[in-house]
Amino acid sequence: MTAKNSIYIGASAKDETLALKLANRHGLIAGATGTGKTVSLQILAEGFSKAGVPVFCADIKGDLSGLAAKGVSKDFLEKRARDIGISEAYTYEAFPAVFWDLLGEQGHPIRTTVSEIGPLLLSRLLELNDTQEGVLNVLFELADDEGLLLLDLKDLRAMLAHVAERASELSTLYGNVSKASIGAIQRRLLVLERQGGENFFGEPALDIRDFIRVGPDGRGVVNVLAANKLMTSPRLYAVFLLWLLSELFEELPEIGDPEKPKLVFFFDEAHLLFSGAPKALVEKVEQVVRLIRSKGVGVYFVTQNPLDIPETVLAQLGNRIQHALRAFTPRDQKAVRAAAETFRPNPDLNTERVITELGVGEALVSTLEGKGIPSIVQRTLIRPPSSRLGPITQAERRSLIQSSAVFGVYERAKDRKSAYEILMSRAEEEQRQEQRSRDKEEKHARKHGEPRRSRSGFELPDFGRDDRPKKDSIDRRSRRRSQRDTVLEAGLKSAARSLGSSLGRALVRGLMGSLKRGN
Repeated sequence: MTAKNSIYIGASAKDETLALKLANRHGLIAGATGTGKTVSLQILAEGFSKAGVPVFCADIKGDLSGLAAKGVSKDFLEKRARDIGISEAYTYEAFPAVFWDLLGEQGHPIRTTVSEIGPLLLSRLLELNDTQEGVLNVLFELADDEGLLLLDLKDLRAMLAHVAERASELSTLYGNVSKASIGAIQRRLLVLERQGGENFFGEPALDIRDFIRVGPDGRGVVNVLAANKLMTSPRLYAVFLLWLLSELFEELPEIGDPEKPKLVFFFDEAHLLFSGAPKALVEKVEQVVRLIRSKGVGVYFVTQNPLDIPETVLAQLGNRIQHALRAFTPRDQKAVRAAAETFRPNPDLNTERVITELGVGEALVSTLEGKGIPSIVQRTLIRPPSSRLGPITQAERRSLIQSSAVFGVYERAKDRKSAYEILMSRAEEEQRQEQRSRDKEEKHARKHGEPRRSRSGFELPDFGRDDRPKKDSIDRRSRRRSQRDTVLEAGLKSAARSLGSSLGRALVRGLMGSLKRGN
C-alpha cells in the first residue's frame, strides 16, 4: 500500500496517492469531530514511516499511540479493505514509535531553555501585551550582551529582578523599562508554573536530531507527543509546537526538493496555533511554513475547520484531505463554501454539497501531482490502518519507553551554572566584601576610641571613653548605611558592572527569536 514513490490514501474513481517527492509541499486534514481525521493522520504516518520518513505527531486523544502496536482484525476494517480492492495486500503491523511528554509522565521529557525559546514565543506563552513584550526583549538583549544564560524559570526570575534594579539605566540604553511591566510578567510566570510550564524549561534540552531517526529496518520512527493532559494548557501546547517548528527551520540544512521528506510534522488542533495570535507571530509562522519545505520538512495541519488557518498559511498547503463538515450555522456554511472553493473543481462532483454528505472514513482528496499542480478533487474511501485502531495500554507504553534508543538521555534534569547562580554568587561575594569592610572599620573605631556599632546599626557607648563620635566617622557610617542593600540587590548591582562574556557577544537569534545553537 506504499509504493516506492508514493503513499496510498484510498480509492475513488482511481487510486488516490500522495507523491513523496511533493509531500514537503505541506498539507491539511480537516473535518468535524468524529469524521475520521485521526485515522487519516494515522494512515499517512504509517505510509511515511514505511517510506523511511520520520514523523512527529501530537496525540490529543491517545489514539495515535496505537501506531506502536499491531492492528487487530475487525470486520469493518476487512470490509473497507475489500471495498477499495486491497484485501490481498492489507496486513497488520506495528510501527517504530518513540513517546514524548512535556510533563514527563507518558513519555520521555521534552525540555528547552528560556534562552532558546526566545522573547517572541515566550511573550506569546505568557500572553503579554506590546509594552510587556518590549520589556522582555530588553531582558533577553541584556542577557545576551552580558553572557547570562537563561536556562529555567528561576533564571528568568533572577533576570527580571536584575532588570528592575537597573530600570533607569536600561531605559537609557535599551528603551523604556517599566517596573509595573516587570511585575505583570512575574505574575504571568506564576500562572505558567501552575500549568506545568516549569517542566518545559531546563536541561538537558531536546536535541532535534532525536526526532529524525530511522530504524534498523529502514522505517522512519514515529515520534508521538502525549498531549491529552497538555491540552489543559493550550497556550503551552501551541507555543511548544511553534518552537519545535522554528528549531527545525533553524537547525536543518537547505536541501531543496528531495525525493522524499526528511521529516513530516503534524499539527493537530491547529486552531490553537493561531487563536488570538498577534499579526507579527502569524507572519513568522507563514514565513517558516513557506521556507521550511526547502529543508525537506513537510508540515500538515489538522483541524476541524479550514477557516481556523489564516489564508496566508492555508495557501501553502497543497495536499488536502477534507472530511465532512456540518452546515448548521452561517459560519459553518461559510466554512463549507470556503473549503469547496479551495479544491480544483471536478465537473462530475458538487463539492460544496458532498462535503456535508461524507460518511465516517470518507473524504474529499486532492494531492499535488506532476509539476506541483493539485489533482482534481475526488470523493474517496480512506484505507484502513495497519496499526492498532485505538490506544495502547499503559504497560505497553512503559515497555516501549524503556526500550527506546533515547531512554535515559532526558529522564534526569540537570541544573548547571546559569544566570541565577551567577547573580547569587556575585551577591554573596559583595555581601562578604561589605562585611569585611564593616569589620575593618569597627576594628579601627575601637582602636581609636570611637563608639562601637551593633549589627542592628545602633551606636553602643564604650564606657570610660568619650561617647561623642567624630564628624568624619559619622559621615562614613552614613554613606555605608545609604549604600547597604539586600543580598540579591547587591548581586544584581555587581552583575550590572560586568562587561559581558564572549559567549554573550556571540549569541545569535533566529527567525522566531529562538537561540541558534550553532553560534
